[in-house]
Amino acid sequence: MGLFKRNPFGHILYIKKWIIRILGVITHRRYRGFNALQIEGSEIIKDLPDRNVLFISNHQTYFADVVAMFHVFNASLSGRTNSIKNVMYLWNPKLNLYYIAARETMRAGLLARIFSYAGAITVERTWRDKGKDVNRQVKMSDITSIGTALDDGWVITFPQGTTKPWKPIRKGTVHIIRKYNPVVVPIVIDGFRRSFDKKGIRVKKKGILQSIVIKEPMEFTEDESVESIIERLEMAIEQHSSFVKVIPREVLLEQEKLNEQRRYSYKE
Repeated sequence: MGLFKRNPFGHILYIKKWIIRILGVITHRRYRGFNALQIEGSEIIKDLPDRNVLFISNHQTYFADVVAMFHVFNASLSGRTNSIKNVMYLWNPKLNLYYIAARETMRAGLLARIFSYAGAITVERTWRDKGKDVNRQVKMSDITSIGTALDDGWVITFPQGTTKPWKPIRKGTVHIIRKYNPVVVPIVIDGFRRSFDKKGIRVKKKGILQSIVIKEPMEFTEDESVESIIERLEMAIEQHSSFVKVIPREVLLEQEKLNEQRRYSYKE
C-alpha cells in the first residue's frame, strides 16, 4: 500500500490504518476487560464478499456499537471465531469498512472528527437537526456516497436512525437495498446502553455483559413491497413491535443482579 494512497472519499489509508490501530488498542478493554463482549455468528464474516455488503443493526450508543463491530469484524477476518482475544488482529485492519452516521454528530468536536476519519459516511438527517424535529428531503448526494462506500467495501448502518429502541426503520434503508442490491447482514446488539453513556465514550458501569449476534444474510425479491422489507428488517434486528414486552420491575432487578454476577465470568 502506497504511503499516500487514498480511498474514494479522499482519506489517506495509512492514516486511517493508524487511527484504527490506536483506537482499537485504547478501547479493547471495554469489550474484553472490565466489561465482556459475547459474540455469536462471527464465522459468517469471513465468508462475505470483499465489497457491497450492508450490515444493519439496532443502535444503543453513538460510537461504542461501531467500535465493537470494528473489533469483531477484524478479529473474524484474522481467524478468530466469536472472540476478540489478542488485539493484534488490528495490525492489518480492513480499511474498506465504513459506517453511516449523522453529519451533525460527526462534527461535534475533535474526537468525533477522528472517529469520522476511521470510516464515517456522514449524512444529513431528514427528521432531526440540532435537537429539533424537521421534515426535509433526502439528499441524493448522501445516497450516492453510501453507494460509493458499498462499491468499495462494507457499510454498517443503523436504520432506525436513533439510539432509542423500538423506533421504526427509515425508508431510506430500503431505497439503498433496492438501488445497490448489497448483501444484507442483520446484527443484534445488547448491553451497550448499560455500559456506556449515550455517546459511547464514557464507561457508565463496569461488569456488564455486552453482546453482538450476527445473523445469516437476508434475501429480497424485486417485487417485494417497501412495507414488507421494513417489517422483515425490524424482525431481523429484533426491533419489531412484537418484541416489546412489559417486564415487571422485580424481574428487571433480578436480571440486573444476575448480570452483575457475570462480571469477568465470561471467557472468550
